[in-house]
Amino acid sequence: MTSPAPQRTPPAPEELRYAFAGFATGITLVAALVDGRPVGMLANSFSSISLDPPLAALSFARTSTTWPVLRQAPQWGISVLAEHHQADIARLSRPATARFDGVTWNATDHGAVFLDQATTAFQVSVETEVDAGDHVLTLLRIHALHRSPDGAPLVFYGNRLHGLVTGRL
Repeated sequence: MTSPAPQRTPPAPEELRYAFAGFATGITLVAALVDGRPVGMLANSFSSISLDPPLAALSFARTSTTWPVLRQAPQWGISVLAEHHQADIARLSRPATARFDGVTWNATDHGAVFLDQATTAFQVSVETEVDAGDHVLTLLRIHALHRSPDGAPLVFYGNRLHGLVTGRL
């Protein structure tokens, strides 16, 4: 493969979206209880940041209508979706009022919401926010976590969901 040719103008959004689709990511659900109801959204921008202190990051589109509501919660749950959650993707992509219908979840005493049987779960709170163009980059303090030794995560690549082959190279 050759290096990209220099451009005089920034790439168009559709070019950038296509290029980013060449980077495989996991799929997460970020969710919390707000006024006693689960509020959340799918995100594939989840990233590890620091081991000490324990920090992760998510970015939220400024156009999101869920993000301002979710922001009201003191703590959030981040669930890494497993292959068996594939059917939940369509449910969790519905309008906010129906998003959790038919989805099995649980909540902590602090209001963090988790999908049942997630491969990994993080209980977090907002550490700081950074202006990032059409998104807000949110650094998250990790308070608790759990990783299941079973199950493989869903992977988002090429704008499609994939299972993860767990064999070694």
